[in-house]
Amino acid sequence: MTNEELNTELYKKLFAEQEKFKGWLLTQPPSEILEHAYAYTVREDIILAMEYHDVSDEQAKALLASDTPLEDIFHVFEEVEGDHMDVIRDCIERKANENIEKQKEELRNLPVYIYSATFAKEHGELEKYRASHRANVDCKNAIEDAISNHYRDNRLDTSCVQEVIDRFGMERVAFVLANTVQDKDWDGRISAENKAWAKETPVPNDYDAWGGRRTHEYVCSQAHPGLINLFVNRFRKEQEIAKEKKPSVLQKLNEAKADLPKKSPTKAKEAEL
Repeated sequence: MTNEELNTELYKKLFAEQEKFKGWLLTQPPSEILEHAYAYTVREDIILAMEYHDVSDEQAKALLASDTPLEDIFHVFEEVEGDHMDVIRDCIERKANENIEKQKEELRNLPVYIYSATFAKEHGELEKYRASHRANVDCKNAIEDAISNHYRDNRLDTSCVQEVIDRFGMERVAFVLANTVQDKDWDGRISAENKAWAKETPVPNDYDAWGGRRTHEYVCSQAHPGLINLFVNRFRKEQEIAKEKKPSVLQKLNEAKADLPKKSPTKAKEAEL
């Protein structure tokens, strides 16, 4: 027999063995089927591998000599300490990280709702309001955590500002900080410049049924006002940097004009005739 014929015979024997195993499995109760599901899947993969991979004459004959070559190969597979679980763990982490990035992207792109709950209810926008409100509270907590985690030796590492911006976006961080500074307008530990900056951002008069301000829920009240002031200082610098990087409308128009195809002299003359 040729090598091709030997491998064909081996494939047929493996396939027949799997069909017999499948027939037996289908007569078993669900619990038994589940217990053998892994074995069935691996055996299917072994047959698939044999469909695209030939073994030598000697190897084919050795396997054909066994009454249950598929079962034998499966047992060898079980004994091999491969990286199967490492691959699974890697897949788990990769998918988790993909979901984290997706959630971050959705959060960064979530519009800041600048109106009250009453306005939202009257205009059928309660879901938008609630989503934005939850994000505001989460942002406030993130700012407080960032300040707490980056304050060491009487110094605030202002790199913590960027990590909050990366998570929530520039607009929401500005909104929460402006709300916080406006709430602390009486506090001398907040600079006059930062108070003036905060007043440029409108914060809604958002009251609950008992007259309490819902905006208090996203005031950074757990951080020292002096550290909040430092955080706002750094945030405003990042805001200015972002504005400088953002191309103006005139720049965009000039770039678009530069990308337009230029008329060739010949075609221009033809157009004039």
